Amino acid sequence: MAAPYDSTSFIVTACYATFINLYHLMSSLSDRYAFGKSREVDLSDEVVVVTGGKCGLGGCIAEVYGMKGVRVAVLDVSVGEEEEKSSADEEDDVRYYRCDVGDREEVDRVWKRVVDDLGTPTVLVNNAAVVNGKPFLELSADDVERTFRTNTISHYHLTSLFLPPLLNRPNGGTLITIASVLGYLGPSQLSAYSGSKAALIAYHDSLSAELASSSMPKNSVKTILVTPGALTTPLFAGLQQNRVRDFFGPVVDVRELAMKIIWMIDQGKGGVIAMPAYARWIAWMGVLPAGLHKLARWASGLDGAIQAMSQRRTKTEAGEFVP
Repeated sequence: MAAPYDSTSFIVTACYATFINLYHLMSSLSDRYAFGKSREVDLSDEVVVVTGGKCGLGGCIAEVYGMKGVRVAVLDVSVGEEEEKSSADEEDDVRYYRCDVGDREEVDRVWKRVVDDLGTPTVLVNNAAVVNGKPFLELSADDVERTFRTNTISHYHLTSLFLPPLLNRPNGGTLITIASVLGYLGPSQLSAYSGSKAALIAYHDSLSAELASSSMPKNSVKTILVTPGALTTPLFAGLQQNRVRDFFGPVVDVRELAMKIIWMIDQGKGGVIAMPAYARWIAWMGVLPAGLHKLARWASGLDGAIQAMSQRRTKTEAGEFVP
């Protein structure tokens, strides 16, 4: 039996439904104002480039697009000669190219091959990353330089080649920046990695603003910033959780994140993807008083978890411990 219009249950339910509808409406209007109208996407006409695409998040994205019959170029320093030759000989939808994305000359050479083999790239997923989980004083100059070359400088190399051909393309393209929630939080023993990801967030914001106000065709290039927490990838293998962290900061299933990114690309949208839920609000920690900020870090167990992960990785590399 339906509740009377003047009953408490009906009023509460109606108010809740109204709030949810208004929230989604305002979110939609906000996204449209911030990121503009969606671009038209025809997968038969798209060429996707994924850096660091042999495994993890990049591997999932490349695999799904390959199954859709989309032309995909995977740029990864771990691609072997046989794998590269095999994908070329068999003319697979997913082609593999060995490339150190932190080396500008190598990027230039490989990019030219991708264009010759597959056509002009229209989607660029800047995903390649390395992590050095070491105390600051144990970081070598090579450790720091390699981290920033791979995680940050590579975005400048690749984007400078990706954008120019899209200036006059009616349907534009999509540029994806894979950053990290650790670009907002600086855990102990991840100074190089966190610094490189913080730089990416600033780079993406600046570039997006420039594209929106430049002489490029309006809405021709969509930008997507991805700031996930810990992922189920080899990059953060060994990160131990506890009940508190599992509840407030669960590890993100890399397949779920990949499908979210793919959905936004296919819809021609720009925007920000932050997973899990806390990643959407983590920047607000910066406005907390210093004491509360420190208390929140302690409660999260972030620094201890990263230190434990670093120790496990170090022992594994030394051959003393195998997870």
